[in-house]
Amino acid sequence: MVIAPSFFGNVELGSIPAQEPEQLIGRVVEATLYDITSDFSHHYLKMFFQVNELDGKTAKTLFKGHEYSRDYLRSLVRRRTTKVDALINLTTKDGFKLRIAVSALTLSRIKTSQEKIIRKIMEKIVHEKANALSLDQFVQEMVLGKIASDIYNQAKEVAPLRHVGIRKSKLIAQPQAPIQEAQAEA
Repeated sequence: MVIAPSFFGNVELGSIPAQEPEQLIGRVVEATLYDITSDFSHHYLKMFFQVNELDGKTAKTLFKGHEYSRDYLRSLVRRRTTKVDALINLTTKDGFKLRIAVSALTLSRIKTSQEKIIRKIMEKIVHEKANALSLDQFVQEMVLGKIASDIYNQAKEVAPLRHVGIRKSKLIAQPQAPIQEAQAEA
């Protein structure tokens, strides 16, 4: 039985067949945010969790990333509008490295200078949040839309926006364990 991380309420994500329990370590499980929250408005968010620890018959997971479903992303894009994308690398307060893709869709076409301002707002807010929050807090705010709404509220003064969201995230690196650091020094 595979369960989601504690900040998602240890929800059961399903079960994975394996001959040996050790074969499960490193496997990635996919689920929608709807499976976790039971809120249908979250059906378009695909979540990825990697099995990192076994506890008897349960496999504990670590957040690996998320993304919008293809059909949802396609439904957002329209003609005569501008899509402002920002790809941001960041490190959370507890040392996890993430790469996230933020998208803002406007109501009409906008100038390149406005795009640059919106992109700067995105980067500023995301870096402020990352420096202040641990991985689990950051992931919760990211997938539940708190960070996106903060970006929307500041960027709507630059240009009229239709949608702002973090469409994709990926865990790049975890903080090194102290044991490994002690071995490296020796």
